[in-house]
Amino acid sequence: MYVERPPTADLAGRLACVWHQVSEADVTQLVVPDACVDLIWGPEGPFVAGPDTGPMPTSMASGDTFVGVRFRPGAVGDLFGVPLQELRDQRVRLSDLPFQMLRDQRVPPAGVPLSGLQASDLSPAGAPSPRVADAVSSRRLDAMLAAVRDRLAHGAPADPAGAAIAGALRKGRTVGEVAWDLGFSERHLHRRSLVTFGYSPKTLQRIVRFQRALTLARAGVPLAEVAVTAGYADQAHLSHDVKRLSGVSMRHLLSPAG
Repeated sequence: MYVERPPTADLAGRLACVWHQVSEADVTQLVVPDACVDLIWGPEGPFVAGPDTGPMPTSMASGDTFVGVRFRPGAVGDLFGVPLQELRDQRVRLSDLPFQMLRDQRVPPAGVPLSGLQASDLSPAGAPSPRVADAVSSRRLDAMLAAVRDRLAHGAPADPAGAAIAGALRKGRTVGEVAWDLGFSERHLHRRSLVTFGYSPKTLQRIVRFQRALTLARAGVPLAEVAVTAGYADQAHLSHDVKRLSGVSMRHLLSPAG
């Protein structure tokens, strides 16, 4: 079971959503690139899922519970205290980051620092009932959101051009056109993209185009039309890019198990 909900109004400019997932079976879930970064609390504790450039199969055991905070593309800023490109294609425990988060708060108040709550701090002993498990997940999510609010209140600004860069590339503008529109050289746009998204504008372009195609296909648009609308040269180009970014075909991604 996977459930998303929108962020509160004060975080809507930085967060895409908050989410909660409980695995109903032993399964390997395919995570595909979406230009986002997630702060996640799973069975082993809190960690950061950095910006992905390819498929990330994730093993989940029956009953495993995850809660997450998903940042909009380009909206992380220096929240985690390390350059985003250092988190690219990585899953990094929060305790391993130089800027610690969620530290030593069993019942986190508003304003908890982005410093290191341990997994045991909000974990019940033994196998919890569904009600207890839901309460623990809610407390973990509250802890992460409080930490994010505190960190944002003390800095961690995002690149003001981030949303414009991602939005223009999603609409089919070329890297050169985006640089021109924003008054950047292509070299400057490249450097800015590494800082803001964790990878080059060419990679960002492929990922946001892929996500747009996936959204259209899931809405029932025929794949030939998806290719044209999302900015691919043809359906073969779409198929190649989907396989490159996800490791599987579009039809697999559209299947109930995809």
